[in-house]
Amino acid sequence: MNVKQKFAGLFCAFLSVTSVLAQNPARVEKIQGVETYVMCEPLQAYETVFEVATGAKAASLLTGGVVNEGVSDKVSQFVRRATKDAKSKNQEFDAVVISGSKTAIAIKYKDNASRDKGLAKVRKIDGLAVYVMNEPVKDYKTVVDASGGVKAKSYFTSGLVNNSIEEDMEQFVRRVKKEAEEAKKPIDAVVYSSGKRAIGVKFNE
Repeated sequence: MNVKQKFAGLFCAFLSVTSVLAQNPARVEKIQGVETYVMCEPLQAYETVFEVATGAKAASLLTGGVVNEGVSDKVSQFVRRATKDAKSKNQEFDAVVISGSKTAIAIKYKDNASRDKGLAKVRKIDGLAVYVMNEPVKDYKTVVDASGGVKAKSYFTSGLVNNSIEEDMEQFVRRVKKEAEEAKKPIDAVVYSSGKRAIGVKFNE
């Protein structure tokens, strides 16, 4: 490999990293020991191993007879179901990808040594990047905190049974966005970790 080829390779790698950083990617967490992508897409190439509880089956799985389960509860149920299905089918998987609706897939990475492992491109709702049970790679500061209390509980659940994760997050985003607008503090993203709490954040320059 000559100098020009080496330089071209390094330049392409630089552009790739710059592109990923420009997306403000998320670093996903492990839930019950399983890498879980919620409303985000892995940057690493993967293939689907099997689907996890779709359709009517998912509706039953997600409610479990309980009204207004939180986003984190629903995510945990998907992960538990994926682990159980994999055991019964004698199949292995690396992670679970949850679209935000009432569907999920268990996936296998094509390259476990990839530098993109655990990184994801997040979705936007109402123009804001939404980090659901994952963390922005880029540093940020909390601008507004929509959490806890009867008011938040009533707002986030709206008395509905079996909301999808995406529907729940749309409510979080509306609440956080409203609080940011009332405080006249612009935000770049909404970060949700668990329970009835979400924060509006601004990325550091």
